[in-house]
Amino acid sequence: MYIAATFYHFAPMPDCAKLQPVYKAKMLELGLTGTILVTPEGVNSTIAGPREGIDAMLAFLRADERLATMTHKESMSDKNPFQRAKVKLKKETIPLGVTVDPTNPGTYVKSAEWNKLIADPRTITIDTRNDYEVQIGKFKGAQNPVTRTFKELPQWLEEHLPADKTVPVAMYCTGGIRCEKSTAYLKQQGYQNVYHLEGGILKYLEETPEDQTLWEGACYVFDDRVAVNHDLSPATHLQNCPCCNTPVNAADVRRNASNGKSPCGKSL
Repeated sequence: MYIAATFYHFAPMPDCAKLQPVYKAKMLELGLTGTILVTPEGVNSTIAGPREGIDAMLAFLRADERLATMTHKESMSDKNPFQRAKVKLKKETIPLGVTVDPTNPGTYVKSAEWNKLIADPRTITIDTRNDYEVQIGKFKGAQNPVTRTFKELPQWLEEHLPADKTVPVAMYCTGGIRCEKSTAYLKQQGYQNVYHLEGGILKYLEETPEDQTLWEGACYVFDDRVAVNHDLSPATHLQNCPCCNTPVNAADVRRNASNGKSPCGKSL
């Protein structure tokens, strides 16, 4: 059984270039796969491996006082969801296209309080993920900005949010990192009641009983599992299209193949 651990943390890391080879060597030593993005503003990662290796890597990272309070989410897989170990040096953990201070995000809302917040008719709930992710699963009543990249979100927010900056806005994403930046952006624009789901969808699925959930569908993940169900098991009815790398239903793949089309339905 493989443990997949997802984590991110914002903290000034001007020595990120020096950390890159150190992190890579530690992953190889512990037999881990996956990707760690190391940037001047922090880290963003999903790694996989045996329990002992995951625990040792997280302890190693948290030994750096800048990452001491870093949290993580876990899921399990029968197969290794990654092919190899990678540590990439990037300018940002995830690019929004505008300058924001990710250490000044909106108010965190724990899974146990999330349902109440988004069920309130005054609350505008926004899925900050890209359209192909939202298509296979989202929270009930959430708005889909239909973005192709995270950089398109600020423009959508500018065009679709009301002028009343006291309106409650609840934002969510897979693990929380996109919401750190998007809620910080809204606060920067003067919105006063901005919230985001602490730990993201993955933490909500981990902590919320299925009979109490407001989540509908599967949650896209960025590895070979493609997506996970409410119990965090791989969603076997989905697979990535090799031509566009978007999730498609296995039944659609078979139908499109019989019609001479690609898995996503495009003509070959």
